[in-house]
Amino acid sequence: MTQELQLDCLDQLEATPAILRGLMCDLSVEDTEWRPAPDRFSVAEVLAHLSHSEGDCYRTRVDRFMSEELPEFEPDDAQMYLEFRNANAEDAFDQFEEQRETNVEYLRILPRSAGERRARHHEAGEITLQQMLHEWTMHDLGHIRQIAELVRARKHLQAAGKLGDSYRLKP
Repeated sequence: MTQELQLDCLDQLEATPAILRGLMCDLSVEDTEWRPAPDRFSVAEVLAHLSHSEGDCYRTRVDRFMSEELPEFEPDDAQMYLEFRNANAEDAFDQFEEQRETNVEYLRILPRSAGERRARHHEAGEITLQQMLHEWTMHDLGHIRQIAELVRARKHLQAAGKLGDSYRLKP
C-alpha cells in the first residue's frame, strides 16, 4: 500500500525499536537497572512499560476501534509503573520489539479511512484512531528521550570530564 493510502505515523512507530537499540548498544545490565533517583525509571523499567503499553493498551485499543462502534476507553493509569520494578531490559525489549512488529504489520494493512474510526475516551472525549496513532508516536518519542537522557547521565556525563560540566541533565 502506498504511503498516501496508509495511516499516519507508521514509519515512526516502526523505527522506534531500532532507535532504542542504538541508544542501548553499549549498556551493561547494571546500566539498564540504574535509576537516577528512587522515584525514577531505569532503562529496563521504561522498556517494560513500553512493552506493557504496546500490548495491553495500544493494541487492545486498535482492536476495539476496528471491532466496535464508539468503544469507551478509560484513561491510562499513571501509577502502573510500580509493576515494572526489577524488570529485565533484554526480555522487555524483545517482547516490545516483537509486539511492535506485529502491530505495525497490522496497521499497514488498514485503509487510511480506518483512521476516522471513533472512540470515546473518558478524559479526552471523542477521539479517532488517527489521533491515537499520533499520541502513540508522542508516547514513543517521550520514552526515547527519557532513555537517551538516562544513557547520557549513566554512560557519558562523568566520562566527558570537564567537557560535561555545562550539561544539565534531567534523567
